[in-house]
Amino acid sequence: MTDKLDKTPAGSPAGQVSVSKAATTAPENIKAIPVRHVGRWISGVVVIGLLVALGYAFSQGDIQWHAVGDKLFDSSVIAGAGRTVLISVLAMLLGVVLGIVLAVMRLSRNPVTSWVAWLYIWFFRGTPVYVQLLLWFNLALIFPVLNIPFIYKDEMTDVMTPFMCALLGLALNEAAYMAEICRAGIQSVDEGQTEASHALGMTQAKTMRRVVLPQALRVIIPPTGNEFINMLKTSALVYAVTYNELLRSTSQIGSTSYAVMEMLFVASIWYIVMTSVFSVGQYYLERRFARGSLRSLPLTPWQRVRVNLVSFSNRPSGGVS
Repeated sequence: MTDKLDKTPAGSPAGQVSVSKAATTAPENIKAIPVRHVGRWISGVVVIGLLVALGYAFSQGDIQWHAVGDKLFDSSVIAGAGRTVLISVLAMLLGVVLGIVLAVMRLSRNPVTSWVAWLYIWFFRGTPVYVQLLLWFNLALIFPVLNIPFIYKDEMTDVMTPFMCALLGLALNEAAYMAEICRAGIQSVDEGQTEASHALGMTQAKTMRRVVLPQALRVIIPPTGNEFINMLKTSALVYAVTYNELLRSTSQIGSTSYAVMEMLFVASIWYIVMTSVFSVGQYYLERRFARGSLRSLPLTPWQRVRVNLVSFSNRPSGGVS
């Protein structure tokens, strides 16, 4: 038994009619009904209401806003901000160098160096930074004279200046955290890299310097940037050792002009500006070290703005078809 075949020629009138009907029949338009997000509107209204209430409260408070503008660029405030950046950068550099050394010691097969590094990290991570600063500041109560035979001898009060107390207190504490960050970065590198380097005849130190550390930087850089941002704010604690940084400079002006809250606002504005500037630098530094791990780097904020502007300018005048 055979199926019946349609023997109507393709060019016949019947064929033409069927094709023309199919060609003229347009598909129905899809009517998309957007989902209503009532919760988003409610939460947005609540947040805007809270912001308005907060702004109104500050506008009605007894705050001399003109004092904030007048003292924002005061010479002593700018000098204090400069000293804040200086002590933060120096403490961070010393902390990073010492942290790398401690991380290598912690990973060493020598039990003595590994144990000493662990003990250092345990102590400085276990005590507050404020206490460590006070210990350095009052070190003369235990050792009145710093005596290094045949090298150096002086009064401890002359050695432990406010700058030196602030530098040692911040840097030695930061080194403990950087040691753990560096250790995690070193351990993130595949062991095959080390084995291949040893197979090529490279020593352990050269392998660490030429192979492991450059690859570990991709993991070390992001938390290091966060640590530096935190260092900028933690530097306010050196107020306790009478180092004349930003917070102390603004507090001195506030105590003489009776504009205590206004000068705290000035200090907060400067801290926000400094952390914002260094956060931008951290973003581009992380982007640079991510080149070896990503196929294509993400667009920078300025590149996104340019792309959006170009797409907006190239949009047809009649709208999107």
